[in-house]
Amino acid sequence: MCDRKNSRAPPARRTLQKSTAMGVPGITVPFMAPGCGERADDGNAPAAFPPNSARGTAHAREGRGGACAVRGGAERAAMPYLGGEEALRDLRRALSNPHVQAEPLRYRAAVLRVIRLMTQGADVSGLFAEMVKAGAAADVVQKKLVQLYVCAHAPRMPRLALLAVNTLRRDCADPSPAVRGLALRGLCDLRMPGMQEYVQQPLLSGLRDRASYVRRIAVLGCAKVHRLQGDAEVDGALVNELYSLLRDQDPIVVVNCLRALEEILKKEGGVVINKPIAHHLLNRMADLDQWGQSEVLAFLLRYRPRSEEELFNILSLLDGYLKSSSPSVVMAATKLFLVLAREYPHVQADVLVRVKGPLLAACTSESRELCFTALCHVRQILSSLPGHFSSHYKKFFCSYSEPHYIKCQKMEVLCELVNDENVQQVLEELKGYCTDISVELAQGAISAIGSIARTYTEQCVGILTELLGLQQEHITSAVVQAFRDLVWLCPQCTDAVCQALPGCEDIIQDSEGKQALIWLLGAHGEKVPNAPYVLEDFVENVKTEVFPAVKMELLTALVRLFLSRPAECQDMLGRLLYHCIEEEKDMSVRDRGLFYYRLLQSGVDEVKRVLCSPKSDPSLGLLEDQTEQPVNTWASEFNTLAPIYGKARWALVTAHQPGEPCYAFSPCTDSGNRGTGSLISEGSKEVLKVHPDTGSLTLIPDVALTAEQFEKTWLSLDISCQQSLPWVGTVHPDTIQTALHVVHIQTIAMSKAGVQPWKAYFTAQDDSGCLFLTELLLEAEDSGMQVAVKQSEAKPEALQAFMSVFRTAVGAVAGLRS
Repeated sequence: MCDRKNSRAPPARRTLQKSTAMGVPGITVPFMAPGCGERADDGNAPAAFPPNSARGTAHAREGRGGACAVRGGAERAAMPYLGGEEALRDLRRALSNPHVQAEPLRYRAAVLRVIRLMTQGADVSGLFAEMVKAGAAADVVQKKLVQLYVCAHAPRMPRLALLAVNTLRRDCADPSPAVRGLALRGLCDLRMPGMQEYVQQPLLSGLRDRASYVRRIAVLGCAKVHRLQGDAEVDGALVNELYSLLRDQDPIVVVNCLRALEEILKKEGGVVINKPIAHHLLNRMADLDQWGQSEVLAFLLRYRPRSEEELFNILSLLDGYLKSSSPSVVMAATKLFLVLAREYPHVQADVLVRVKGPLLAACTSESRELCFTALCHVRQILSSLPGHFSSHYKKFFCSYSEPHYIKCQKMEVLCELVNDENVQQVLEELKGYCTDISVELAQGAISAIGSIARTYTEQCVGILTELLGLQQEHITSAVVQAFRDLVWLCPQCTDAVCQALPGCEDIIQDSEGKQALIWLLGAHGEKVPNAPYVLEDFVENVKTEVFPAVKMELLTALVRLFLSRPAECQDMLGRLLYHCIEEEKDMSVRDRGLFYYRLLQSGVDEVKRVLCSPKSDPSLGLLEDQTEQPVNTWASEFNTLAPIYGKARWALVTAHQPGEPCYAFSPCTDSGNRGTGSLISEGSKEVLKVHPDTGSLTLIPDVALTAEQFEKTWLSLDISCQQSLPWVGTVHPDTIQTALHVVHIQTIAMSKAGVQPWKAYFTAQDDSGCLFLTELLLEAEDSGMQVAVKQSEAKPEALQAFMSVFRTAVGAVAGLRS
């Protein structure tokens, strides 16, 4: 028994022999018995922390026996391993052990255990002093781990963090560029007050360092330090130093300088791209990687060539990037072509033809995000070139494994690619989608067929009528809704639609389908023999109807049908009105019933005048045929989020966001900060006069200006800007008022619809207090809309931005054509 005891290793210090598979053969690492929660980690450098490290630690703990296996359950419940005092004591003992510090692999393993606990949520802030001391080791990997720890805990321990600052500043002068760069990055990442005085000198030294790695980190560090300073004045010497580094030999340093200057000079409009800088960046494009090329192409949008020769020289240099293997580079180059060649439509058309191949390849990409983005841009191009992708329509057929949102986009594209040659194939493909197991996809395909029916009515009506024979509730509902929209726009197909309606009332259960069916029976009930009897079934079940919208639609349809078939509808109309007025609890339905009751009391002629409106309303924007848009109307939105969100929704998303510098000719005004006044070229100022940055204007929501104050101010000011905008169709005052209200332009007075000449007055105020008073004047329909704007303060750039916002808001809803 005694011999057996003597043969065992002491319980306080046992050893584990590592296998060669661990990467360090023959290394013996002490295993401390009191810290049973610890793992015998290998000495390899941690390239990355795997997501399942916590699970692996748990498995390792479960697989060990000995003292850990017999530890009491009460102790584990009272003090868990993560963040336990015993674990922290063991780690502190290991980090302070001279024998551990003498062996780099063991020292790194102890630091790694601290980082692992920190990433798992344990509180290891008590080891701050020991970790700072560990950062003084020569091991670069260990330094990186320590900096990760220090940056995470420094804001809570600013005094102790000063110990790390001294170590980092000393490392900034280390002979190794890896150590210098790592130390400079750690200094810039410390989020503590008063760090500027410690970081300024290492940053300037890093910007002039002989190693490109250090210069890359120093450039980005300038942006980090500037963000920490908040509203402090821009350091002109630092800005000049960054501008000089745009000619650095390392391409990554050049791109980092652009991003850093953009961040530092955000309030001044961002980095200025003049002719020398633009030509230098163009010549360095070949040295950049794909990310750098995309960034530089975006910044080059700010430069406007001075002559036609210079323009085509730039386009010639960029020609090869339209064939790049990177979709981001191709899209950025395409946008730059479209913006620079805005006065040459034939060049824009040629560029869009050349980019057709990369876009089609992206539309069939395995990346769903890339595929969806490409499809959105294809739809944007089709708004100007409707038949651009017609010969490749099969590329937009849906695959079974594709998600719903991509299938919907492809169906939208197919609707725009239909022509006489491919209409049969496209309709057959869409017909197959109508029976898909996905309800949303099936209804979307039916809606797409209904859109195509506006041009190819007979073929589409036949397919939709055939789908009714399936007697599927969601299919029947979608078909009836498509019929409603089609009859509204194409009255010539009313007879065919009315013949297909009988029997649909027994299948439809949803609110939208019921409303569509009831509207058809009310508007064209004279052509449907059993229309009164179908509506009578709805009247009988009105007490159990749960959708108020269906009840209101039923009221309107029955009153309309009463005008053409009074004998069959009189009794049920009386019962419906009585229920809606006396028994209905929904106030909107009750008010609609009272309205029709009083309207009927005024006579049949008055009812006909109110309800019997034209069957097709050409002013309905939803069903209006959209004309081709010039490429310049969306060129600045190409390769942005605007095609993905949609123009209207993107305007709402960006309306309340702080102004960001626009890559297409952003303003670069002289802010008066030292060192920045000479950076603004005359060419940039000329660009501003033609292409303002709408993002720099912030209009306040509510302007307290009465009509009397408006008139007094209007008469006291001179006209600052006057333009004549092309106008098509009649004026819809309510629509214009709503659209302008969204962008915080308030209405003061407005003429009624149909009045000639038509006038309207609006007011808006930006965040600086400048007032914009606007007058709209339309002498006659289809003539030019005269716009006159007066300013309370002379601000040309703000005026240009206001005019851009005004044109966008009005043109989105009122038929304005750019």
